[in-house]
Amino acid sequence: MARAKAGQRRARRGPLEKIHVRDLLVRCVVGVNEEERAKQQDVVLNLVLHADLTEASRSDCIADTVNYKTIRQEIMAALEPTSYRLIERLAAHVAEICLKDPRVQRVEVTADKPGALRFARSVAVELVQERGAEKRPRRAPLRKGSARP
Repeated sequence: MARAKAGQRRARRGPLEKIHVRDLLVRCVVGVNEEERAKQQDVVLNLVLHADLTEASRSDCIADTVNYKTIRQEIMAALEPTSYRLIERLAAHVAEICLKDPRVQRVEVTADKPGALRFARSVAVELVQERGAEKRPRRAPLRKGSARP
C-alpha cells in the first residue's frame, strides 16, 4: 500500500496511539505579579500527542510519524521569547503548536509552574484540544516588553 501524503490522511476510527513528551523544561515570562514578570521562570510541560501511528509502525520511517523533535523545537522557539500572564494561555498556545502537525488529532497539555504557590511543589494546568473542535477567539501572546491595552 502506498503511503498517503500528509494532506491526504484519512481520519481513523477508533482509538489512536499516543506519543508522550515528558518533563520538557521551558523558560519564559509567566505571571501576573511584577516579581513574576521580572525574569523568565521554569515551566515544565508534559504532552500526549494522539495520532494514527499504524503506517510508522510498519514502515519504520520518520516521514510516517509525528516528529516530536520538530514539535519540541517549535514550542521552545515560540515560548521562550514570549510573555504570558496565565499558565492557561501558555498551555493553549502549546496545544495550538502541536495541532499544526496534521497527524496530531488530539493533544493533552499539562503545564507545571514550579514554586508558584507557597507550600506546594508546583501548580499545573491541564487542557485537551482536538483537531476540528470549535475554538474560542484568543488574544495573541505578549512579546517581551509589550503591554495589553
